[in-house]
Amino acid sequence: MQIVILAGGVASRLRPLTETIPKSMIMVSGKPFLEYQLNLIKDNGIENVVLCVGYRHEQIEEYFGDGSRFGVNITYSYEKEKLLGTGGALKNAEQYLEKDFFIMYGDAYLPIDFKAVRKYFLNQNTTACMVVYRNESKYDKSNVIFNNNKVITYDKKKYLPEMEYIDYGLSIVSKKVLDFLPAGVFIDLADFFYDLAVQGNLSGYEVNARFYEIGSFGGIKDFKKYIAGDIV
Repeated sequence: MQIVILAGGVASRLRPLTETIPKSMIMVSGKPFLEYQLNLIKDNGIENVVLCVGYRHEQIEEYFGDGSRFGVNITYSYEKEKLLGTGGALKNAEQYLEKDFFIMYGDAYLPIDFKAVRKYFLNQNTTACMVVYRNESKYDKSNVIFNNNKVITYDKKKYLPEMEYIDYGLSIVSKKVLDFLPAGVFIDLADFFYDLAVQGNLSGYEVNARFYEIGSFGGIKDFKKYIAGDIV
């Protein structure tokens, strides 16, 4: 199994915390957040990691190197001249990607069974599968209408009352979806998944464990509590 971690953004919402460090290097109980992600990935049997990096990527490379110290193999894909967005960064990493692969956001910590997600995806007649959680706008604004194992609607821009689910922060896709992404331009992966849902080509895998994230100050606070064992 292979996973792409999208870790190239500037994390402007977290300034001044991220003025001098990338989001992946935010320290939580003495370790950078990315280290928690890599331990989670390794525990799920995934050793092949592609890191899409951009903003202050040198700090990430200096700490994590090739990943061997953490029991994984890291390949770096760079956004050199300009930031490409989550979709553009994925297209930029195309040469490193296998037949199918996971995509995880660089600020997400997701305590679920990754192998079960992949097994489910391989039995679906879709080129992409999004993990979803019945959020009911509790931890963030819900953005998914999910029914009969399909993501019917996915929209991060327009909220609908029927949206009880949220994008969990993990997807798995067939590499052939990249044929529909242009190279070298800014693309938001959310827009691409929106199109896949409209086409009926986005299956959904529902999980019951809540997600954790460090994309907001409240999220960082909750994740620190989770690591400390204060919340589940």
